[in-house]
Amino acid sequence: MPPSMTKSSANKLTNGDVFHRTSNGKTSSRRNGFVKNHCLFQQPQQKNPRPSENNHVVSRTTNASLYNKVFVEQFEETPLLVAVLTYMGYGILTIFGYLRDFLRHWGMEKCHVAREREEQKDFVPLYQDFENFYTRNLYMRIRDNWNRPICSVPGAKMDLLERASKDYNWTFQHTGKLVKDVINMGSYNYLGFAENTGRCADAATESTHHYGIGVGSTRYEMGNLDIHEELEQLVARFLGVESSMAFGMGFATNSMNIPALAGKGCLILSDELNHASLVLGARLSGSIIRVFKHNNMVSLEKLLRDAIVHGQPRTRRPWKKILILVEGIYSMEGSIVRLPEVIALKKRYKAFLYLDEAHSIGALGPRGGGVVDYFALDPKDVDIMMGTFTKSFGAAGGYIGGKRELIDYLRSHSHSAIYATSMSPPVSQQIITSMKIIMGEDGTTLGVVRLRQLSENTTYFRRKLREMGFIIYGNDDSPVVPMMLYMPAKIGAFGREMLKRNIGTVVVGFPATPIIESRARFCVSAAHTRDILDTKSRLKNSRLDDSPRSISDSRNVQHFRETWESCPIFSP
Repeated sequence: MPPSMTKSSANKLTNGDVFHRTSNGKTSSRRNGFVKNHCLFQQPQQKNPRPSENNHVVSRTTNASLYNKVFVEQFEETPLLVAVLTYMGYGILTIFGYLRDFLRHWGMEKCHVAREREEQKDFVPLYQDFENFYTRNLYMRIRDNWNRPICSVPGAKMDLLERASKDYNWTFQHTGKLVKDVINMGSYNYLGFAENTGRCADAATESTHHYGIGVGSTRYEMGNLDIHEELEQLVARFLGVESSMAFGMGFATNSMNIPALAGKGCLILSDELNHASLVLGARLSGSIIRVFKHNNMVSLEKLLRDAIVHGQPRTRRPWKKILILVEGIYSMEGSIVRLPEVIALKKRYKAFLYLDEAHSIGALGPRGGGVVDYFALDPKDVDIMMGTFTKSFGAAGGYIGGKRELIDYLRSHSHSAIYATSMSPPVSQQIITSMKIIMGEDGTTLGVVRLRQLSENTTYFRRKLREMGFIIYGNDDSPVVPMMLYMPAKIGAFGREMLKRNIGTVVVGFPATPIIESRARFCVSAAHTRDILDTKSRLKNSRLDDSPRSISDSRNVQHFRETWESCPIFSP
């Protein structure tokens, strides 16, 4: 399951927001739950606002002047009955897990897990048996929903290798058949640049003929190519900063550079839902780490104020540096950071801001410039601008942008810069070509068209899910769309039912999410057409025929509403 640092929704009340009961017209799935709306308006608050027809009561804050547009986010508290049933489901699975472990211990059931040999019993155990309890007894039951082998470009549609298991998902065997034209709702291909035809593919092919595939050296030795210099200059111009630096791995961009920016005597304030790479980088730095509630400016300001007043523990000396870590779009929640308020706080308390735009760069803003562009802010107000090329650009690696002094410092102090192999030339060329298309420097309007298409698809997809009565999280402009499943049985059932209908999606559960907030996560792309998102044709009941090709060669894909309403797990 994808790693993510998450907490319970009970901690999501922020900035004085309150829960309000809602109903949704024809649907009734939300009537036993609560919806929290974050809404910031430019106009002053009315003294006696009239309730809206759908009973949505929005909260207003005193920070509305920092925003140039309405900012709406929704998170619905798990209904009490659903929470109780979810805990009961995990409890039953745990009881049967202990029973199966008992049978394995006495040899009445075959044990597939790794364990020490009999002659090694006196050694320190290499495998912690109890720590693997969840993997052994819960995850293995639904492991067929993950690690599915893909044998095509991860575009709007993709091809999968069919696989089967004869030992309840402990091992898999490929059947030799293909599942063709599966609608891809799980890849981070926000702008549709993950393709094997077109300008990007042609440019990458030409770069391969000229430079080869690999560099075989670090940037400091014999691996600094002219294409790397061109890439970093282009990234700096795209972000609107003085300088930038590119890295070959997005995860390492965070985990290896944060330790170079903070250390002993420094304080790191991290959002509770930050990605594992940010968490790992903060831990490796040796700094003191304090966590604030997700997108909660009251919680963040309290930590900042306490840091200024009390200083370092025991010595009470002032902190050498205070670094705030936030993301642009949070990949499990679909929420957008309240960047104007974060910048206002970091200026007030003289802190530094580290912004991770892995999911927001290229996917937000009128120019695709990420969350800074989305809020029409000055890039100079963000001290460290980090992002990846793995999502909107259809490539690999990451970058850090900022002042020239910052980048020069990282070039000589970052482990990822000094010891890592240089970025592959075809990957660099893919990034350069796609970024120029987004910026319009290719002489076409293709970038503008893709940005507009992504925005329209996101709005349409979210609106349709709400109309169908599903509970979804996040900001209305976020292409990451989490749809709540809650119960553990629905995690595996939903993923399998979607694949039967030629829809590939990502299902996520504990420990990647809170135990009562399992979900399916959809990633909307500009490559998705309206026909893909809203076709009313129904697929045949059987998925595969006797030939190596699947009957899913049909271009017609069942409408999402018909799909989910036909699933037994979602039947009224």
